[in-house]
Amino acid sequence: MVPVVLAGGSGTRLWPLSRKSYPKQFSKLLGEDTLLQSTLRRFKSNECIEFAPPTVMTHSDFRFIVKEQMDEIIPECGPIFLEPFGKNTAPSVLAAAYHHAALNLDALLLVAPSDHAISDYEAFHASISKGLHAAREGHLVTFGVTPTRPETGYGYLNIGDSSATSPVARVDAFVEKPDIAIATEMVASKKFLWNSGMFLFKAKAIIQAFETHAPQMCEAVRLAVRSARRDLDFLRLDEAHWREVKSISIDYAVMEKADNLFAVRYSADWSDLGGWDAVWREASKDKYGVATSENAHAIECQNTLLRSENAGQKIVGIGLTNILAVAMPDAVLVADMSRAQDVKRAVDVLLKHASQQAQVFPKEHRPWGWFESLVIGARFQVKRIQVKPGASLSLQSHYMRSEHWIVVEGTAQVTVDGKTELVSENQSVYVPLGSKHRLENPGKLPMVLIEVQTGPYVGEDDIVRFDDAYARV
Repeated sequence: MVPVVLAGGSGTRLWPLSRKSYPKQFSKLLGEDTLLQSTLRRFKSNECIEFAPPTVMTHSDFRFIVKEQMDEIIPECGPIFLEPFGKNTAPSVLAAAYHHAALNLDALLLVAPSDHAISDYEAFHASISKGLHAAREGHLVTFGVTPTRPETGYGYLNIGDSSATSPVARVDAFVEKPDIAIATEMVASKKFLWNSGMFLFKAKAIIQAFETHAPQMCEAVRLAVRSARRDLDFLRLDEAHWREVKSISIDYAVMEKADNLFAVRYSADWSDLGGWDAVWREASKDKYGVATSENAHAIECQNTLLRSENAGQKIVGIGLTNILAVAMPDAVLVADMSRAQDVKRAVDVLLKHASQQAQVFPKEHRPWGWFESLVIGARFQVKRIQVKPGASLSLQSHYMRSEHWIVVEGTAQVTVDGKTELVSENQSVYVPLGSKHRLENPGKLPMVLIEVQTGPYVGEDDIVRFDDAYARV
């Protein structure tokens, strides 16, 4: 069985932690693993199910984040497909199906979003086992979660009066996110399940479903896969053909039209973490219903979420009830818990004011490590830069700025205009405007430095690359 992990999406409901440049699947919302890593850990083979290395579908901008997080937890990666543009879930699933069908038409594909919370792996594997027979018979299988409350943030699957003892139930209809009154009626009827967005089917079965219900997208996706080119550890889908593909979800494109769709009832814990209220619901809480991060403290609070994502920034709540407060180095969100689904409106306001905090994460990840802006002002910027062991930045120059580097951890190997030297902790080096320069970490531990940029323009696009280990020239 091949897990197909969808890791290209980005949303606004978990702002300011989740942003367009660094969506929630790459964040540690619940525990030490990111949501992507938690998803990958579920696919550990057992006596009932043998999982192949996972296939990951993601956006080109996220490629190095995905690879780094995969390398941290799994010994063997499957293909990582890079989408040049986000096209929703249907094209991603079809592309994975074409790739695996070329190897084995009967390959079983387990499609899973990368940003959901599932902690009971045994129950998850048991649900997969229940759907195996139907999938092997050529049916499409989805996983419907038994509702525990009326929920207006989820879609629903109508399974009618199907027997609760059957391993799968035929899906009669999809129901979009209902209002609270309708959701209450549906949950009471016991005829509806939450739509989890997870699927199980043969590669040829889903391809046939697309050919029947969404034939207009098949040729472009097939050619995008066939013309994919290798780029380091990735497969880049062909941009010209991918551009022709319609952006649409797999539910709209295929599942709502299919007459051979069955649902496995999944009764264990599950959440799509679609808002801060959902994060609070899944988080560890004290006896007063208060969830706090390491740098947050609550005094006489109830049913409240307090998080600080900056080690140097404390957040303290006093006398709060039903409040969520999330602090990032560059933005803070405070809202009534009942308004968690309105967080996207905050992003809309920031976009109207052209605030970079709406979409840009304060820490930017690169294949060699990461950097974050500490202070920015007129004609200067101060950054913290961390370079992974053995990694190097490109040989580059800048038209508009000079740079001062101060090493604070480890040892840097610095090349400026052809001259190379080692720079140790508490030592510094000056990079004049226009100089060709490169920064490397020759050590076995991460190297950290403070960079001070000065000049009339300090934007990231002021860069000329002459040589790069990551094919970015």
